[in-house]
Amino acid sequence: MATETTSTDEFERHRSVLTGVAYRMLGRFADAEDVVQEAWLRWSGQERTDVREPRAYLVRITTRLAIDRLRQAQSRREAYVGPWLPEPVVTDYGPAAPDTAERAVLADSVSLAVLIVLESLSPLERAVFVLREAFGFPFGEIAAVLDRSETAVRQLAGRARRHVEERRPRYDVDPAERRDLTERFLAAAGGGDMEALIGLLAPDVRLVG
Repeated sequence: MATETTSTDEFERHRSVLTGVAYRMLGRFADAEDVVQEAWLRWSGQERTDVREPRAYLVRITTRLAIDRLRQAQSRREAYVGPWLPEPVVTDYGPAAPDTAERAVLADSVSLAVLIVLESLSPLERAVFVLREAFGFPFGEIAAVLDRSETAVRQLAGRARRHVEERRPRYDVDPAERRDLTERFLAAAGGGDMEALIGLLAPDVRLVG
Protein backbone atom coordinates (compact mmCIF):
# COMPACT_ATOMS: atom_id res chain seq x y z
CA MET A 1 0.00 0.00 0.00
CA ALA A 2 2.81 2.39 0.86
CA THR A 3 4.46 1.76 -2.52
CA GLU A 4 1.20 2.43 -4.39
CA THR A 5 0.63 5.64 -2.45
CA THR A 6 4.15 6.77 -3.27
CA SER A 7 3.71 6.09 -6.99
CA THR A 8 0.37 7.90 -7.01
CA ASP A 9 1.84 10.90 -5.22
CA GLU A 10 4.74 10.96 -7.67
CA PHE A 11 2.38 10.99 -10.63
CA GLU A 12 0.13 13.67 -9.12
CA ARG A 13 3.18 15.85 -8.53
CA HIS A 14 3.68 16.03 -12.29
CA ARG A 15 0.06 15.90 -13.47
CA SER A 16 -0.24 19.62 -14.25
CA VAL A 17 2.89 19.52 -16.41
CA LEU A 18 1.70 16.40 -18.23
CA THR A 19 -1.75 17.91 -18.83
CA GLY A 20 -0.14 21.12 -20.05
CA VAL A 21 2.02 19.26 -22.56
CA ALA A 22 -0.89 17.18 -23.83
CA TYR A 23 -3.29 20.14 -24.04
CA ARG A 24 -0.87 22.35 -25.95
CA MET A 25 -0.17 19.55 -28.39
CA LEU A 26 -3.75 18.35 -28.88
CA GLY A 27 -5.78 21.55 -28.48
CA ARG A 28 -8.60 19.82 -26.62
CA PHE A 29 -8.77 19.47 -22.85
CA ALA A 30 -10.77 16.22 -22.99
CA ASP A 31 -8.13 14.65 -25.25
CA ALA A 32 -5.40 15.87 -22.93
CA GLU A 33 -7.13 14.27 -19.95
CA ASP A 34 -7.45 10.99 -21.86
CA VAL A 35 -3.75 10.99 -22.70
CA VAL A 36 -2.74 11.76 -19.12
CA GLN A 37 -5.03 8.99 -17.87
CA GLU A 38 -3.40 6.54 -20.27
CA ALA A 39 0.01 7.71 -19.07
CA TRP A 40 -1.12 7.00 -15.52
CA LEU A 41 -2.21 3.48 -16.46
CA ARG A 42 1.19 2.80 -17.97
CA TRP A 43 2.94 4.37 -14.97
CA SER A 44 0.95 2.35 -12.42
CA GLY A 45 1.03 -0.91 -14.32
CA GLN A 46 4.77 -1.53 -14.52
CA GLU A 47 7.91 -1.71 -12.40
CA ARG A 48 9.66 1.63 -11.94
CA THR A 49 12.77 0.60 -10.08
CA ASP A 50 14.98 1.78 -12.97
CA VAL A 51 13.25 5.17 -13.39
CA ARG A 52 15.70 7.78 -12.11
CA GLU A 53 13.83 10.85 -13.38
CA PRO A 54 10.05 10.37 -13.03
CA ARG A 55 9.21 13.77 -14.56
CA ALA A 56 11.25 13.12 -17.71
CA TYR A 57 9.90 9.58 -17.93
CA LEU A 58 6.28 10.70 -17.63
CA VAL A 59 6.71 13.56 -20.09
CA ARG A 60 8.18 11.06 -22.54
CA ILE A 61 5.17 8.75 -22.22
CA THR A 62 2.69 11.63 -22.47
CA THR A 63 4.39 13.20 -25.48
CA ARG A 64 4.48 9.95 -27.40
CA LEU A 65 0.83 9.23 -26.62
CA ALA A 66 -0.08 12.74 -27.78
CA ILE A 67 1.89 12.29 -31.01
CA ASP A 68 0.06 9.02 -31.70
CA ARG A 69 -3.29 10.71 -31.09
CA LEU A 70 -2.33 13.65 -33.31
CA ARG A 71 -1.47 11.34 -36.17
CA GLN A 72 -4.76 9.49 -35.79
CA ALA A 73 -6.65 12.78 -35.67
CA GLN A 74 -4.92 14.08 -38.78
CA SER A 75 -5.89 10.98 -40.74
CA ARG A 76 -9.52 11.43 -39.64
CA ARG A 77 -9.55 15.10 -40.62
CA GLU A 78 -8.42 14.29 -44.14
CA ALA A 79 -11.98 13.11 -44.79
CA TYR A 80 -13.52 16.20 -43.17
CA VAL A 81 -13.75 19.27 -45.40
CA GLY A 82 -14.66 21.75 -42.67
CA PRO A 83 -12.29 23.69 -40.41
CA TRP A 84 -10.86 22.34 -37.18
CA LEU A 85 -10.55 24.70 -34.24
CA PRO A 86 -8.84 24.01 -30.92
CA GLU A 87 -10.75 24.17 -27.67
CA PRO A 88 -9.85 27.15 -25.47
CA VAL A 89 -9.64 26.43 -21.76
CA VAL A 90 -12.01 28.52 -19.65
CA THR A 91 -10.43 29.40 -16.32
CA ASP A 92 -13.12 31.41 -14.55
CA TYR A 93 -14.78 28.58 -12.64
CA GLY A 94 -14.95 30.22 -9.23
CA PRO A 95 -13.31 29.10 -5.99
CA ALA A 96 -15.42 25.95 -5.66
CA ALA A 97 -14.11 24.22 -8.77
CA PRO A 98 -11.55 21.57 -7.83
CA ASP A 99 -9.51 21.94 -11.02
CA THR A 100 -9.53 25.74 -11.36
CA ALA A 101 -5.86 26.10 -10.46
CA GLU A 102 -4.82 23.39 -12.89
CA ARG A 103 -6.80 24.89 -15.74
CA ALA A 104 -5.40 28.33 -14.98
CA VAL A 105 -1.92 26.87 -15.34
CA LEU A 106 -2.89 25.42 -18.72
CA ALA A 107 -4.24 28.72 -19.99
CA ASP A 108 -1.12 30.62 -18.95
CA SER A 109 1.25 31.28 -21.89
CA VAL A 110 -1.03 29.62 -24.44
CA SER A 111 -3.72 31.35 -26.47
CA LEU A 112 -6.32 30.25 -28.99
CA ALA A 113 -4.27 31.92 -31.72
CA VAL A 114 -1.17 29.93 -30.80
CA LEU A 115 -3.15 26.67 -30.73
CA ILE A 116 -4.45 27.40 -34.22
CA VAL A 117 -0.91 28.07 -35.44
CA LEU A 118 0.32 24.84 -33.86
CA GLU A 119 -2.19 22.97 -36.01
CA SER A 120 -0.03 23.84 -39.03
CA LEU A 121 2.95 21.93 -37.58
CA SER A 122 3.66 18.24 -37.94
CA PRO A 123 3.22 16.14 -34.77
CA LEU A 124 6.99 16.02 -34.19
CA GLU A 125 7.41 19.75 -34.79
CA ARG A 126 4.56 20.47 -32.42
CA ALA A 127 6.07 18.23 -29.73
CA VAL A 128 9.46 19.93 -30.01
CA PHE A 129 7.93 23.41 -30.03
CA VAL A 130 5.74 22.77 -26.98
CA LEU A 131 8.46 21.09 -24.93
CA ARG A 132 11.05 23.73 -25.82
CA GLU A 133 9.08 26.98 -25.95
CA ALA A 134 6.34 26.35 -23.39
CA PHE A 135 8.21 24.22 -20.87
CA GLY A 136 11.87 25.06 -21.48
CA PHE A 137 13.11 21.48 -21.87
CA PRO A 138 16.76 21.23 -22.98
CA PHE A 139 17.31 19.91 -26.50
CA GLY A 140 19.04 16.85 -25.09
CA GLU A 141 15.97 15.86 -23.04
CA ILE A 142 13.65 16.45 -25.99
CA ALA A 143 15.88 14.25 -28.13
CA ALA A 144 15.57 11.46 -25.55
CA VAL A 145 11.77 11.88 -25.43
CA LEU A 146 11.44 11.59 -29.20
CA ASP A 147 14.27 9.11 -29.85
CA ARG A 148 15.91 11.58 -32.22
CA SER A 149 19.39 13.05 -32.31
CA GLU A 150 19.90 16.44 -30.70
CA THR A 151 20.85 17.85 -34.10
CA ALA A 152 17.56 16.64 -35.59
CA VAL A 153 15.62 18.12 -32.68
CA ARG A 154 17.31 21.50 -33.14
CA GLN A 155 16.36 21.43 -36.81
CA LEU A 156 12.76 20.58 -35.93
CA ALA A 157 12.70 23.41 -33.39
CA GLY A 158 14.01 25.93 -35.91
CA ARG A 159 11.51 24.83 -38.54
CA ALA A 160 8.62 24.94 -36.07
CA ARG A 161 9.63 28.37 -34.81
CA ARG A 162 9.76 29.74 -38.36
CA HIS A 163 6.30 28.35 -39.13
CA VAL A 164 4.87 29.87 -35.97
CA GLU A 165 6.47 33.25 -36.63
CA GLU A 166 5.19 33.27 -40.21
CA ARG A 167 1.61 32.58 -39.14
CA ARG A 168 1.54 34.54 -35.87
CA PRO A 169 -1.15 37.29 -35.83
CA ARG A 170 0.22 40.67 -36.92
CA TYR A 171 -1.38 42.65 -34.12
CA ASP A 172 -1.38 42.08 -30.38
CA VAL A 173 -4.77 42.50 -28.73
CA ASP A 174 -4.96 44.10 -25.31
CA PRO A 175 -6.18 41.41 -22.84
CA ALA A 176 -8.65 43.79 -21.17
CA GLU A 177 -10.07 44.83 -24.54
CA ARG A 178 -10.35 41.20 -25.65
CA ARG A 179 -12.10 40.23 -22.41
CA ASP A 180 -14.53 43.15 -22.71
CA LEU A 181 -15.34 42.28 -26.33
CA THR A 182 -15.87 38.62 -25.43
CA GLU A 183 -18.22 39.49 -22.57
CA ARG A 184 -20.23 41.85 -24.79
CA PHE A 185 -20.40 39.25 -27.55
CA LEU A 186 -21.64 36.53 -25.17
CA ALA A 187 -24.20 38.88 -23.62
CA ALA A 188 -25.53 39.91 -27.03
CA ALA A 189 -25.62 36.34 -28.32
CA GLY A 190 -27.20 34.96 -25.14
CA GLY A 191 -29.79 37.71 -24.98
CA GLY A 192 -30.75 37.55 -28.65
CA ASP A 193 -29.78 41.19 -29.26
CA MET A 194 -28.98 40.92 -32.96
CA GLU A 195 -28.27 44.63 -33.45
CA ALA A 196 -25.68 44.62 -30.66
CA LEU A 197 -24.23 41.37 -31.96
CA ILE A 198 -23.89 42.69 -35.52
CA GLY A 199 -22.32 45.87 -34.17
CA LEU A 200 -19.49 43.85 -32.62
CA LEU A 201 -18.61 42.06 -35.86
CA ALA A 202 -16.38 43.30 -38.63
CA PRO A 203 -18.22 44.31 -41.84
CA ASP A 204 -16.58 41.49 -43.81
CA VAL A 205 -17.20 38.74 -41.23
CA ARG A 206 -18.03 35.29 -42.68
CA LEU A 207 -19.88 32.34 -41.18
CA VAL A 208 -17.90 29.10 -41.43
CA GLY A 209 -19.82 25.93 -40.69
